[in-house]
Amino acid sequence: MVAFISHIAVDCHDPYTLSEWWKDVLGYADDPDDPNAPDHEECYIQDPKGRRVPIVFIKVPEGKTVKNRLHFDLRPRSGERNAEYQRLLRLGATKVEDHRGVDGPGTGWVVMADPEGNEFCILRSEAELG
Repeated sequence: MVAFISHIAVDCHDPYTLSEWWKDVLGYADDPDDPNAPDHEECYIQDPKGRRVPIVFIKVPEGKTVKNRLHFDLRPRSGERNAEYQRLLRLGATKVEDHRGVDGPGTGWVVMADPEGNEFCILRSEAELG
């Protein structure tokens, strides 16, 4: 017997706003049978095609104070890492650390943070990997 990941939980101050932001980033959607609302203490988003792990944003009183012990590594579904990086900046992400090109041209990743400071990485797209 083995386990599987049912969903990923993200602690935050404003579940609705953060779930809306991540829906734009990932192309996810609300559960049509249980749509999110601004006053919800838990907001669930899912891949509309059901192929990827859902995420639930849970309201907590405390803020993020140290580096995440777990984070998302995102790979653009199409296009290039640098274009995705620019798109996420326009959506309100911030750059934390830039590791692009450390091992030569086209290598590396960028560490970013969502609007509540949760860190994630942008990797090269599969097309960029060769």
